[in-house]
Amino acid sequence: MRIIAGKLKGRAFNSPRLPQTHPMSDKIKGALFNMLGDLAGLTVLDAFAGSGAIGFEALSRGAISVVAIDVDRHAQQTIASNAQLLGVENLITVVRADADTWLSRTDSSFDVVVLDPPYDKPQLTLLVQIANCTKPGGIVVVSLPPKIEVPLGANFKLLRSAAYGGARLWLYRCLPVSLS
Repeated sequence: MRIIAGKLKGRAFNSPRLPQTHPMSDKIKGALFNMLGDLAGLTVLDAFAGSGAIGFEALSRGAISVVAIDVDRHAQQTIASNAQLLGVENLITVVRADADTWLSRTDSSFDVVVLDPPYDKPQLTLLVQIANCTKPGGIVVVSLPPKIEVPLGANFKLLRSAAYGGARLWLYRCLPVSLS
């Protein structure tokens, strides 16, 4: 795997060899980051990190910090090893937990939340709950098979949706909560 743009462009890193990990292709990853635009100074959550590719790409494009969550020990070790290899270990927090457990223990919020769960178990209710960790005005990206939809609720506005082969990306903006 490799970083496709930014200050780490072209740098290679390892991917865990796990059956449930479906690394995002460079085409889809490029589309995702083109949708996101400038990440300078933003915080990012990658709730189903796998290889850490999304977090590393975000850091390469200017994000100031990433929280990468994965339940698998091998994936977590691979992300930590890759962070050292890329020299970004001080910018990424690797959490070994399932997303549901992490969610029950955090009050953190992020500028960008990326939800790319295992396609065989997307846990749609959990995705909606994690999306609520997005700061008002922030962005949520959901990657799932094209036929699965994830309506995040009234506090999210769908900005864009696009299919790329076996995946569809949904890009939402978290709306400010009105105090009426």
